[in-house]
Amino acid sequence: MAGAGERFRKSHRVSGSSVGVDSLHLSLCPMGKPERLRQPLESALLAAAAEVVAESFDATLDSAMRFSARDGQFPFVLCTDAATTAAALDLRKAIAAALLRVGLQVSGVSSFLPHVTLLQGHAVDAIEESITPIQWHVHEFVLIRSFFGQSRYEVIGCWPLTLQAEPEVHDLLEEMARMPDLPDLPVED
Repeated sequence: MAGAGERFRKSHRVSGSSVGVDSLHLSLCPMGKPERLRQPLESALLAAAAEVVAESFDATLDSAMRFSARDGQFPFVLCTDAATTAAALDLRKAIAAALLRVGLQVSGVSSFLPHVTLLQGHAVDAIEESITPIQWHVHEFVLIRSFFGQSRYEVIGCWPLTLQAEPEVHDLLEEMARMPDLPDLPVED
């Protein structure tokens, strides 16, 4: 991912600050707005995360683009393919549902464009292009404390996703061998 950011920086002559390798992440879900919260916030977040049940999935980043200006910055991001977007959205919905059960309301759950921010710049031109796919297997999600305005993060907890069920393989010849005798089919002339 960092290499894709550097290639973009050089090929488009962009200045700005790179996101450190240790800070690269794909945000899934905000903590939500407290509504009927019956325990301390961090305890509620930990309880919600422990309730999430979702399958692991393969993730692919396959395009690069500049997002609209936010606070004078034009983030350059890598975006996911359609299958990854659908799987990440399912996980986001599972997290939001668990947060709701502990009293945290997450709005806009379905409006979601999974991405990884690589670069913040002031003069990044509008761009959208395909990249050589970057792939990995997502087998967990983490709760991260973000220190506002400091680009600093702290991992609070980590939870595994369930393994995808292996597709059942059928041996057609073996199944046919176990079938009772079938009547002969008529022979055509």
